[in-house]
Amino acid sequence: MSVTEFKVDGAPYGVVAAGNEVWTTLVHTGRVATASGRVFDLDAPGSRPSVIVDGPDDAVWFSRNGDERIGRISYDGTVSAIDVAGAPYGLCVGPDGALWCTLMSADAIGRITPDGDVTTYPIGATGTFPAMITTYAGDLWFTLNQAGAIGRMTTNGEVTTYPLPTTGAGPVGISAGPDGVWFAELLANQAGRITADGDIKEYPLPADAKPHAVAATADGGCWLTLWRSGALLRLDAGGNIIAEHPLGDGSEPHGLTVDANGSVWVALETGALAQIRL
Repeated sequence: MSVTEFKVDGAPYGVVAAGNEVWTTLVHTGRVATASGRVFDLDAPGSRPSVIVDGPDDAVWFSRNGDERIGRISYDGTVSAIDVAGAPYGLCVGPDGALWCTLMSADAIGRITPDGDVTTYPIGATGTFPAMITTYAGDLWFTLNQAGAIGRMTTNGEVTTYPLPTTGAGPVGISAGPDGVWFAELLANQAGRITADGDIKEYPLPADAKPHAVAATADGGCWLTLWRSGALLRLDAGGNIIAEHPLGDGSEPHGLTVDANGSVWVALETGALAQIRL
């Protein structure tokens, strides 16, 4: 295993491998950058670009909860944005090829087509604080941070909610694997997995680790960033810890992604992208 850091000014937060680049959102400066050194100024310093994904149209898409927009940058560098009210945060490509996002302040999920059409679907409860979102088994799955639950929504807007066994778990990151959906319980220092039939299992992590983001792996396990302890953790399909990679005290790891070559990339809010080659 080797770790290489690429310095990036502006508090890297989200990260994705797309279009032969690794892209990161710079949450404190209103920019998006790549590991190769390209920087895209959004002309909106307070836009807070956060979660970033590879879109369905040769572009990366990212949430801008600071100015309530969803941003887009084509692989060749064209920058644009779509207004989406409700403080968009989590983002994924849905089973229908549209972009789906969580709307933190609206207790809702938004759907955005590549052409810019926006539809909003209420979750059906208030104060839930929807966070990250992913696609699994033909539906949208998302963490409800303040409700301590996992939400599931069909593409028609029908919602099912699964309360977590641990009270006050504070789920944030979520990622779909081959046989279930992994999620991070930030406040409970646990990882969890939910199956398509709603069965939930929770797995303890190191004390005061504060897990944040999750990336499911093809073997049924997952990677997690440990925000408080400054580390990257690997779980197998049974929830056992099989590897832990320190990233430095105070490094504040947030988003992570796995590239086509199997390298894991982690956004360190203190100012770098870390590439872990296994």
